[in-house]
Amino acid sequence: MNRKIFLSKLAGSVAIAVAGIGGAAASDYPSKAITLVVPNPPGGVVDAAARLVSDSLTKTLGQAVVVENRGGASGNIAYQTVSRAPKDGYTLLASYSAYHVGNPSLFKKPGWSQNDLVPVAMLVKAANVIAVHPSLPAKNLAEFISYAKKNPGTINYASQGAGSLSHVGTALFAQMTKTQLVHVPYKGSGPAMQDVLGGQVQLFMSTPPSVGPHAQTGKLRALAVTSKTRHPMLPDVPTTAEAGLPDFQPEAWVALFAPAGTPNDVVQKIAAAVTTALESPAVKQRAELQGIEPLVMSPRELGALVKADTAHWSRIIQDNKISVD
Repeated sequence: MNRKIFLSKLAGSVAIAVAGIGGAAASDYPSKAITLVVPNPPGGVVDAAARLVSDSLTKTLGQAVVVENRGGASGNIAYQTVSRAPKDGYTLLASYSAYHVGNPSLFKKPGWSQNDLVPVAMLVKAANVIAVHPSLPAKNLAEFISYAKKNPGTINYASQGAGSLSHVGTALFAQMTKTQLVHVPYKGSGPAMQDVLGGQVQLFMSTPPSVGPHAQTGKLRALAVTSKTRHPMLPDVPTTAEAGLPDFQPEAWVALFAPAGTPNDVVQKIAAAVTTALESPAVKQRAELQGIEPLVMSPRELGALVKADTAHWSRIIQDNKISVD
């Protein structure tokens, strides 16, 4: 046989064999437990979103989906872990929007890039609540802005950490309202909320699961929610548009990502399972009780959202000269 013909046939046979192996791997997925990495400690919106869908995904995919909390370094530890994991769909990331679109601008060397991850599916979105300690003489958002302007540099605001949405979002709020607020970073929502409730800091912008229960009991005063419509957990609290700040509507999201290079068939299979989970009445009910909203979005739509949000928040981070390093 002619050597060139032999080599050509050999190459073709190898290609077919490799394709067959890849197809079999995708069709057999999953054949073992899946790890869902959360870049935060237990509690909070990201952990809640991951646990919201893990049981349903376990039933749909036929293998355990185990939630693993890997907090630290503003999420970078978890993102590095998943970006370096095998590209087989068995290690996934419950990504928090502030980390995903903000960290590349906040850190000189975060140890990962957006190109290391591939979008799989949206999980939930959550509005933010602008809340203050009741000791402040402000009954609504307009009164708070007026008070802040008259008392520049005297109001402290808490955040879950440098670079978090509560940090960058409140910096944007101060920029838009021309107020001077003092940032006090914490390591997570728990410690931040403790000092807000104690009055050591006066302002906190966070998600309904964190703020809602305290606002309902009067321990905090909710001034506005950043969604387009009122939140069911706080139906008497106006939206920022209703409160006179229509262009301020930052919302957090949590979405599923896999290591870049994960077979598309596997990505699509996970995405379909997530859609099934999010459309389940039981999941919708649990989400409503936790103050978060399930949101179905295809991998392509999620990728477009990441691109748009990255451009938006990187500009805000640069304008406010926010840096973590």
